[in-house]
Amino acid sequence: MRILLPPSETKRDGGADAPLALEALSFPSLSAAREQTLAALGELSSDGAAMMRALKLGPRQTAEVDRNRAIPAAPTMAAIDRYTGVLFDALEAPSLDAEARAFAGRTVAVHSALLGLVGALDPVPAYRLSHDSKLPGLRLKAHWREPIARVLDDEAGLIIDLRSEGYAELGPAPARPGSVYVRVVSIDGDGRRRALNHFNKQAKGRFTRAVLERRPELAGVEDLLDWADSQGFSMRLGEERAATLPREVELVA
Repeated sequence: MRILLPPSETKRDGGADAPLALEALSFPSLSAAREQTLAALGELSSDGAAMMRALKLGPRQTAEVDRNRAIPAAPTMAAIDRYTGVLFDALEAPSLDAEARAFAGRTVAVHSALLGLVGALDPVPAYRLSHDSKLPGLRLKAHWREPIARVLDDEAGLIIDLRSEGYAELGPAPARPGSVYVRVVSIDGDGRRRALNHFNKQAKGRFTRAVLERRPELAGVEDLLDWADSQGFSMRLGEERAATLPREVELVA
């Protein structure tokens, strides 16, 4: 089983681990692409004003420029602890016990715009880069799409894609049985579905934490739906998507 999480623009500072070492990251086939994004961001870092524009930063966010410049020597921490924001606040990774964190290390990947897919326990620095950021000579969608799609196509077992659509486009999961894209919705009294934003992220964080705490063995989509129902999550098959996209599953919040 593989759970795919989006990153967050907000991240914890600091870290107790050594600076970024690409050989310490999961999915080594992405190393060359990682080197290219790091080099492009390093080039952009030489011009603070250009970086502010490229990353769509406001006047009060100049610290993000310094954060990116510091990446080569910055301390690292586990990816699942580095990210903050609504999803990761609901996940509360630092409070997971050792067995749950080990399970996260085997099953969870976070999709970074800078580093591609990283394992939950991979040591990563603080940085600022989003799926729609502009780097010199490099378009992130074109850059990441094929390498990440190949990684995911090689994944065995169930794939549960909890990424936002923007990140899913940076590396689509395979369209096959046992690969699902999760959309969080609410249903009103007339049965109409509505996509959510804040509660979307919160529901994904709560769902991921439940999986890590209980560590179910899920062989396929039916197992996923049955297990979710047993844990109090309302999850059901969504509408059919294009043949090139994973099947959609709705998580009702």
